[in-house]
Amino acid sequence: MTTTTLISGSQSGIGKALVIEQLKIGPVISLSRHPEPPEQLRHDQLTHIQVDLTQGDSVAALKSELAGQVIQRVFACQGVLHSPQQQPEKSLQALSSDWLMHSIQTNVMCHVHLAQALAGNVSRRQPLRWLSLSAKVGSIEDNRLGGWYSYRMSKAALNMWIKNLAIEWGRKSPESIIAAIHPGTTDTDLSQPFQANLSDDKLYSSTLTAQRLSQVMANLTAQDHGKLLFWDGSHLPW
Repeated sequence: MTTTTLISGSQSGIGKALVIEQLKIGPVISLSRHPEPPEQLRHDQLTHIQVDLTQGDSVAALKSELAGQVIQRVFACQGVLHSPQQQPEKSLQALSSDWLMHSIQTNVMCHVHLAQALAGNVSRRQPLRWLSLSAKVGSIEDNRLGGWYSYRMSKAALNMWIKNLAIEWGRKSPESIIAAIHPGTTDTDLSQPFQANLSDDKLYSSTLTAQRLSQVMANLTAQDHGKLLFWDGSHLPW
C-alpha cells in the first residue's frame, strides 16, 4: 500500500530534508507558510499546502484540504528557539511574556492546530504514526543547567500535549502511535548561534537527521506510544 507522509514546517532545515527522504518511499504532503516549495523539493509526488499553523483559523481550512486523504505518517517540525532580536534567556530577568507566548504559539500551538485539522482522518481503520519534533531540554527530569526559560517551558508543554494526544487518539485508534522526538543538534538556522562549542560528532547534518527520524518512524512500536524519544529511538525522561 502506498504510504503518504505529511510534513509540517516543511521549509525548516530538518523539514526540507525529511521531504526529500520521505519522497523516496511515497507521496508527501508538505505544509508551510510559503506559497511554493523551493526548487529542490518539487516533485510529481509532492503536494504543497500553504498554511500558517500559528493561527487558529488555519484549522478549518486545512481540515477541508486534508478531508479524505489517507495519511499514515506525520512529522510536525515547527519550532522556534531565537530570533534576531531575541536569544534564549540566561536569567529570570530576561524572561518576557511576549517571547514566551510566541514560543508557545510556535512550539506548541502549531502542533495542536495540525492535530485538530487531522483528527477526522484518524480512526480504527486508519491509524496514524505521528512524531513531533521536541527537545531534550524540555525534559523536566533532565534539566540540570537551567536557563533557556521560554524554550524549555514551551517544549515541556509540547511533551505534555503529546502525552494527552496519545491517550485520546489511542482510544479512538488503538494502532496509532503518537510520540515526541529529540532530533539531536542539527546544522540548521535554529542551532547556528550555539554551534561553536560543539564537537563535529555532536552536530549532525539535516540529511543525517532526516534519515534517523525516518528510521525511528518506520520502527515505532506500541511501547513508544506517548513517549519522548531520542533520535536513535531510545526513550528519554519526561
